[in-house]
Order: sequence, then structure tokens, then C-alpha cells
Amino acid sequence: MPGFHFLTLSGPLMTQKTPATGSGKVGFISLGCPKALVDSERILTQLRLDGYDVVPTYDDADIVVVNTCGFIDAAKQESLDAIGEAINENGKVIVTGCMGVDAEKIRETHPGVLAVSGPQAYEEVVGAVHQYVPPKKDHDPFVDLVPPQGIKLTPRHYAYLKISEGCNHSCTFCIIPDMRGKLVSRPIGDVMDEAQRLVDAGVKELLVISQDTSAYGVDIKYRTGFWQGRPLKTRMQSLCEALGEMGVWVRLHYVYPYPHVDDIIPLMAEGKILPYLDIPFQHASPKVLKAMKRPAHDSKTLERIRKWREMCPELTIRSTFIVGFPGETEEDFQYLLDWLDEAQLDRVGAFTYSPVEGAKANDLEGAVPEEVKEERLARFMAKQAEISTARLQAKIGSTIDVLIDEVDEEGAIGRSKADAPEIDGMVYLNGETELQPGQIVQAVVEHADEHDLWAVLA
Repeated sequence: MPGFHFLTLSGPLMTQKTPATGSGKVGFISLGCPKALVDSERILTQLRLDGYDVVPTYDDADIVVVNTCGFIDAAKQESLDAIGEAINENGKVIVTGCMGVDAEKIRETHPGVLAVSGPQAYEEVVGAVHQYVPPKKDHDPFVDLVPPQGIKLTPRHYAYLKISEGCNHSCTFCIIPDMRGKLVSRPIGDVMDEAQRLVDAGVKELLVISQDTSAYGVDIKYRTGFWQGRPLKTRMQSLCEALGEMGVWVRLHYVYPYPHVDDIIPLMAEGKILPYLDIPFQHASPKVLKAMKRPAHDSKTLERIRKWREMCPELTIRSTFIVGFPGETEEDFQYLLDWLDEAQLDRVGAFTYSPVEGAKANDLEGAVPEEVKEERLARFMAKQAEISTARLQAKIGSTIDVLIDEVDEEGAIGRSKADAPEIDGMVYLNGETELQPGQIVQAVVEHADEHDLWAVLA
């Protein structure tokens, strides 16, 4: 699921009274999920290579690029609001990203935008910037160097590694295939080269992302590629095995529970990749899953979860769910709550069903009233809070590895192997002011609540 956030290379665009110099300065707003963030990084890298500076204020910018999200209606509205703010504060705005496929809606709302393009349209975005704002005149590519790993919007010690674009599924609530197209897997050699550049630059954690990580290579029939002279199949297991040799944390996101996922669990048990699976189950009721047209919806998921934990007791499972999907009855919802009790998932996010323009679910009967959706969401989150609290309480007294994210005058804040950045919990090391971001330390857990841990150095 996307997290709707506002990013620039060096902080939010704020209104300041410094006049723009007309010297190739670009402001950048990135909304949406990590996959969109990677798109933003690629655009920014090319702009820097072309001689542009990226600035953190509207008034310092000669032009502003807004990378939009269009996953649900709330995200579309946030994107439109961000475009409007950029136009009001700067005046020269280029729009790209998932909502860019609805150029008519964008131009209808904001006729002043200079150019609109869809997701992954890197050349179009850069071309539009060139058209309206030339790069700085004194650009010297031999002096204005860009790091080998490119421009990153994440802290230096972790990075997202996108392995494919698009999706082959036809989930009734989703329009991602319409926006981002069918699955296109990156050559495994290219993925590994990027991973190596990131590790060489000091990255300690690689977060593998795509629309469907489990389907990596399906579109090219698992073609054999090459990396550093060695043959590698373009498939998830081969990729995980190769990444597991790099000596850094490797975290898998957006994994659909196809049967071959079972083969990844031993790599987690052996410590090759993190014992962490991000699986968007979305629901548990067979009737609702069928209406959603979810892949692998008829698999024996609870049985497989039990087997995974037998193979790898340290396994953390996070997921997302939709409540109030059209046709969801109280019986379906109770089925979901009972399923949660059995599954004992570690980390869970949920949201109420929201109609998305163009989604097939809009035509389904049995719309759930908004007040019922909200009441079910509250019950769902209360149930999961009980489960999360109990699972974190069980960690008290154990020794865990902690990757430090930030340090201030009160101490250090990091994450365990069970915690992905921005979406999971934190580990607080009070008083540890001498640690550095990117360090991995061992700590003993002393306290826990429903989300976070407090620990002391071992």
C-alpha cells in the first residue's frame, strides 16, 4: 500500500522570499509509495547529470516537478492539492506519475500545468524540464559529479531496489495495471549491478520492491542473465540467493503467496536474507477474496504460515487489509477477525474500501455504508493491536540486532530485522548518543508496546 508523503531532496518545499535565479534549479515533490520514490530518484539523477540543481524551496526553484499518486481517490485529491500549491507558490509546474495517466482531470483542475506524463516516463519529464528551463550555463559534467548509485531520497544506509514494473493481475479494486502496465521484469544483471553500487556506497539494507515481487521473471520466462560472469535465472529465488551474498540486510516487499515463496523461507532461516515477508493478503474470507480477484486466493494460507514459522521461527509477517469491500457481510468480517487470531501476523495495516475511478469493484453490488466500514476498521485494528502487543511483549529479554536510523540528544532510534522503514515499529535506545546512523548494534529488549520496542545495548 502506498504511504502518502511529501518528499524533496533536501526537505519540504517552503515558501521563502529568495528570488529564483534562472540558473537551472528544480524543486521536486514526490508522493506515493516506494516504487514512485524510486521513479523520483531516477528523474532527479538524470536532472543532476544534465546540470540542474535540486532546491528545497518554491521560490528558489525555476520550475517544480510533482510526482503524483493515483492509487485511490484520496491519493488523487492529495496529488491535485500538491499541484495546486506548487502552481500558487511557484507558477511553473510539470506533473508526472501515476495520476498523470488522467491528464484531462489534471488539466481540467489546473489548466496552468506545463506538461503532464504518466509513471516511468522519465525521458518525457526530463525533456519537459529542458524545454521550459535550461540547465545552468557553467555545468561541467567532470566537476559536477553524481555518485555511482545516483541521487537517493532515502538515508545513506538503506535504499529501495526496484526489480520490475507493472503487474499482470486484475484485482477488482486496483487500477495499477492501467497506470503502470503489465509486468516488465528488469534484467537480473542490471538489478545486481545496482545492488552492488548501493552496497559499495555504504547501504546496509536493501528493500526489494515491485508491484509483485513473487512474479519476477514470469514475463520473460525466467530467462538466464549474467552478473560478474556468472549465470543467474531471472526469478525471485535466484535473486534472493545472489543478494544474500552481499552481507547486508535484504528485505522483501509486495510478495504474493505463490507456492514458490516456500523456497525462500530456508534462505531466511540461514540468515541470507531478512526473516521478513510483506504479503498484501487484503482479506481472508474466500467470498470476498474471490470478488477481489486476488491471486492465490484459494491457497491454504494459514497452513503455509504455520509451516513457514516452523522452518523459520524468527519470521515476521506484515500485511495490509481492506475492510468494507462491496458485498462484505458481518459474517465475512468475523471470518477475517477469526483468521487474524489464527494467523498472528506481526505487523498489519488496514483501510476502508474506497472507490477508485476505473476500478471494476465499482460495479459490484452490496456497497457497505461508510459508518459500518469505520466501525469494522476500528474493530479490526483493536484486534490486531492485541496481537501485536502480545507478540512484541514476547521479545522482552531477547537480544536483537538494531540498525540505527537517527541519533539525537536523547539517544538513538533504530529498527530491528522485523521493522521496515516508515511502515513498521522502532527500537529506542535511550541515552545512546554516541552511535551513528547506519550502525548495526546488538541490544536487549526491556520494554514494548503495541508498535515499538525499548532496549539497551548488549
